[in-house]
Amino acid sequence: MSGHLYTAEVLWTCEGESFPKGRYSRAHVWRFDGGVEVPASASPLVVPLPLSSEAAVDPEEAFAAAVSSCHMMTFLDLARRAGFVISAYEGKAEALMEVISAPGEPKRMGITRVTLRPVITFRADAEPDADQLEALHHEAHEVCFIANSVKCGIIVKPQPAKLISQ
Repeated sequence: MSGHLYTAEVLWTCEGESFPKGRYSRAHVWRFDGGVEVPASASPLVVPLPLSSEAAVDPEEAFAAAVSSCHMMTFLDLARRAGFVISAYEGKAEALMEVISAPGEPKRMGITRVTLRPVITFRADAEPDADQLEALHHEAHEVCFIANSVKCGIIVKPQPAKLISQ
């Protein structure tokens, strides 16, 4: 395989709730290879409280953050290569989720748009004009790894199930 492989673990445990009746917590943990653990949950917009956690990151927020973060890192590199000096970058991102299925088909939801609102602080003696800024954002979008992956295939490879005795 020629490429880079990225990994993440998702850990969830049922703790005394009524799983068969759908009354279980969706709170879980994301663990990354550097050892960082992030509290995660279904969005309270999708699964009502207390079965979700407002304090945790939900997959839709993480998707918006991933798109924004990748755009930022790509933009910073392109701007640096073009000779501009950036002091700060603040990126606000919104992901819109809505029905994506055609009328008469089973209802499917998906993120249909991510809107990025970056605010960039340049050093006064090394800032782009409006056309250069627009071109930098356009190129950053074109070469951003995550933006180029949005329609990628997803392969699900179930591993052998673990069984516990009651």
